[in-house]
Amino acid sequence: MFNCPAFRSNPVLGLLTAGFTLAMMPATCSASAADDARLVAALDTEFQAAVKHNDAATIARHLADDMVLLTGRGRIYTKQDHIVSAQKQERIYEQQDEEPGTQTVRVWGDTAVVTALLWCKGTAGDGKPFDYKVWFSDTYVRTPAGWKYVFGQASLPMPAEPA
Repeated sequence: MFNCPAFRSNPVLGLLTAGFTLAMMPATCSASAADDARLVAALDTEFQAAVKHNDAATIARHLADDMVLLTGRGRIYTKQDHIVSAQKQERIYEQQDEEPGTQTVRVWGDTAVVTALLWCKGTAGDGKPFDYKVWFSDTYVRTPAGWKYVFGQASLPMPAEPA
């Protein structure tokens, strides 16, 4: 392409054409795995905070449309379940936070898995208090719209710690 006589006689045209060609090529470079891990860690922490504050808009922004969460009791929650729960404030959280130092993010190309111990404490819509910790794994996938939470799995509540 650059051996064309028009490009040899007009180097500016050659540079413009080369720049246009490069701009039209798909991006093959991505952030490093460490950068991706930091980004996904921050996204998951932001997601947990959105759940804590019943922030339906932020929850919706983080979740893929076909996202599912599978709990240790075998219940499946969808993106819509999460959004409706936040809108109705089915739970009022005092705590909905990862235990410090427990978050690990593993990245494999366009997939990342966050694992952490989550402390959930508050009051359910029926007035019943809850206070438990669960281990969870949240799976994120890089999409054209950015990283999206696609699948989660949570353990049964951990045994209460002795007083």
